Amino acid sequence: MSEFTDVPERAGTRQWLGLAVLLLPTVLLFLTMTVLFLATPYIAADLSPSSGQLLWINDIYGFVMAGFLVTMGTLGDRLGRRRLLLAGAALFGVASVIAAFAPSPELLIGARALMGLGAAAVMPATLSLITTMFRDDRQRATAIGLWAASVSAGVALGPLLGGLMLTSLWWGASMLIGVPVMALVVLAVPVLIPEYRAPQAGRIDPLSVALSLAALLPFVYGIKKLAETGLAVEPALTLLAGVGFAVIFVRRQLRLSDPMLDMRLFSNRIFSGSLAVYMLAAIALGGVYLLFTQYLQLVAAQSPLAAGLWILPAAIALVIVSTLAPAIARRVRPGTVIAAGLVVSALGYLVLTQVGSEAGLALLIVGFYILYPGIAPAMALIPGLVIGAAPPEKAGAASAVESTASDLGVALGVALLGSVGAAVYRAGMSDAEGASAETLSGALSSAESLPAELADSVIAAGREAFTNGLNAAAWVATVLSAAGAVLAVAFLRGVPAGAVAHPDPEAADAPGPEVADRPAVTA
Repeated sequence: MSEFTDVPERAGTRQWLGLAVLLLPTVLLFLTMTVLFLATPYIAADLSPSSGQLLWINDIYGFVMAGFLVTMGTLGDRLGRRRLLLAGAALFGVASVIAAFAPSPELLIGARALMGLGAAAVMPATLSLITTMFRDDRQRATAIGLWAASVSAGVALGPLLGGLMLTSLWWGASMLIGVPVMALVVLAVPVLIPEYRAPQAGRIDPLSVALSLAALLPFVYGIKKLAETGLAVEPALTLLAGVGFAVIFVRRQLRLSDPMLDMRLFSNRIFSGSLAVYMLAAIALGGVYLLFTQYLQLVAAQSPLAAGLWILPAAIALVIVSTLAPAIARRVRPGTVIAAGLVVSALGYLVLTQVGSEAGLALLIVGFYILYPGIAPAMALIPGLVIGAAPPEKAGAASAVESTASDLGVALGVALLGSVGAAVYRAGMSDAEGASAETLSGALSSAESLPAELADSVIAAGREAFTNGLNAAAWVATVLSAAGAVLAVAFLRGVPAGAVAHPDPEAADAPGPEVADRPAVTA
């Protein structure tokens, strides 16, 4: 492998084509998280999974992806980011074919787990390679903004694309979307994107890898179980186990001369502050997004495809704002831009607190169209702040930490705000019995066997209770978004306009990266 040291100061055609190739799998990886939402009934009819297996078919992909992100980000820094990207893309493509034609729930769950492992290898590599390809700060900020927009586009387009494909194809077709995308990645990446590995990379510590997985996997699992069951013994124990292993992991990293994850990064005010802001924003959005989509289908009686179409304009607005945010941050401090966006999101959540169970669709859509683009500046600028606060040789690990914080934030939002909504629903349906007292979908199912007048009463009560739960969750999200805005001003005030890629280390109250060192790049 020959040395490639002629990385241009300003990106040319090759770099922008390389960015386009990197954005395709980024859209795909997040699209895969939501594309099966609408296919679940078809999978249930075809494979006859148990209720637990059906949950794992949807959850295992994101669960494995979140658990392995830090490990894969660190391995990319040491073994080569491009090499790991190619391996992950190949694994994802093969696993997609297995999932599409899986004849049993067990094989489908296993294939989705392998897809998550491939995604964990690809995700941090896409972002960290951008920092290698784009040396000009403005171009790098624009590229990272496009990367963030592609993440949002994937999440939003998943249900819409899934609904469109189900109108004429079988559920497995949604899994095959990844095959041509990853084939293109495998063919184009070696031609367009230079390799990078950290100079003088140390040995990989197997115990640190094991401890990171022992910390993250139980923690993510506990969050997901908390969302399903509420506060119970099993999720509490798994969360405690994850926290316990996390403490052991941190202590080991602090003792190692060449740690898997340099914990000193968190002493950087910009690095830790950016992650905290992102976590708060993701928690707020994750929980409300879940309740928003359920309201569309269960309260407003929209079809799955119609629900996806309602989301589409907000997704387009988010992509536009994500693209514009880096340009604005060249003239206005990034902390101010992020804070302003989160204030706008808080206003959108406030609108959702006023949504009613009858004729509430218009107000729901208005609130969502305000809050969803409001998070775009955080999504577009925070990855660059996190990467810029880390030394170049730690970019893979830093991007993995950023992605993990985002995934954990969404999972926490689903668990915490979902629990708030569920608690309010159960309180409002305290006089009901059976499934009607637990969920709105249960109430709608129960009403099918009741006399018309009684059925209308149960449905109306269930929809009102669910809407009250949405209102309560929106109040919590308002507070979280406002808190994120305050943190953005407090922790990121030292980042001057135009310095998203390389924040001022003195303002961070921590040693900054040695940006003068050229990365070890090969072609």
